[in-house]
Amino acid sequence: MNDLPEKRGRPSKKLRVSSDQNMERILHKEVEKQRRLEMASLYASLRSRLPLEFIQGKRSTSDQVNGAVNYIEYLQRNIKDMSSKRDDLILLYGRSIGSSNEQSWNEISNHVVIRPCLVGVEIVFSILQTPFSSVLKVLRERGLCVLGCISSNVNDRLIHTLQAEVNDMALIDLADLKVALTLMK
Repeated sequence: MNDLPEKRGRPSKKLRVSSDQNMERILHKEVEKQRRLEMASLYASLRSRLPLEFIQGKRSTSDQVNGAVNYIEYLQRNIKDMSSKRDDLILLYGRSIGSSNEQSWNEISNHVVIRPCLVGVEIVFSILQTPFSSVLKVLRERGLCVLGCISSNVNDRLIHTLQAEVNDMALIDLADLKVALTLMK
C-alpha cells in the first residue's frame, strides 16, 4: 500500500520551526494591529483638539500633524504678543506708581507704545485730556484704519489698545506717529 514508513511520536523539527514562525507572525501582526489602533486613536484625539481653521478638511495624518505644528506656533506667537502687552501695561502702571510726583505725572503725561502686528500696527496708549476722536483723526490722517479697540482702567488711568490696518508699512513712520500721539493736547 504505502511504501513510506509511518512516522510516530514527535513531529519533525521542520514542523516545529514552522509552527513557531507562525506564532511569531501572528503575535507580530497582533502587536502591529494594536499599535495602529493606538496611533489612530491618538491622531483622532489630536485632530479633535485642533481648531477647524488648522485642519481645513485634511485627512492625512501628516497634514494633521503639520496643522498641529502650525497651531502650536500660532499659540506661541499669541503668548509672545500677550506677554509684550502685559509688559507694556506693567511699564505704564509701574511708572505711575514709581513716580516721585505721582499726581502730576498721572495728570499730564501721555504714554504711547507702537509695534507691528499681523494686520498692521498695534498702539497701546494712555493719553490724558485729549478726546479719543482726536486720536482717531491723527491715525486716519496717516492712512491707518482702526479695526478694533480695547480700553482698560488701570490705577485710575484709561489705557487703550488699538489695532489698525496698514495698507503699506513703508509709508508709515512709526516714530513720527508715536511723537504725534505723545505730544497731543
